[in-house]
Amino acid sequence: MDATYFIGVGREALWVLALVTLPVLLPALVAGLVLGMVQAATSINEATLTFVPKVAVVGISLVIFGSMMLGLLSDFTLSIFERIPDLVK
Repeated sequence: MDATYFIGVGREALWVLALVTLPVLLPALVAGLVLGMVQAATSINEATLTFVPKVAVVGISLVIFGSMMLGLLSDFTLSIFERIPDLVK
């Protein structure tokens, strides 16, 4: 095995990581930005006003995209296990 094989596996792992985290991080980021703008406009500086909606948005994102994220991770894990015999040669 040469280095390009392992670089390819690492690149694929980073791509899967990005695909798994984006459905949760992007809605949380958007919710944080919107709530921050609302707080700045109304001059309300309460920490729970940003925390509770972000937790709700992340929970809803996990419910909606959880099966897709788990499917991506399981497919990647299976492909890694299928590559083990090639590493032994």
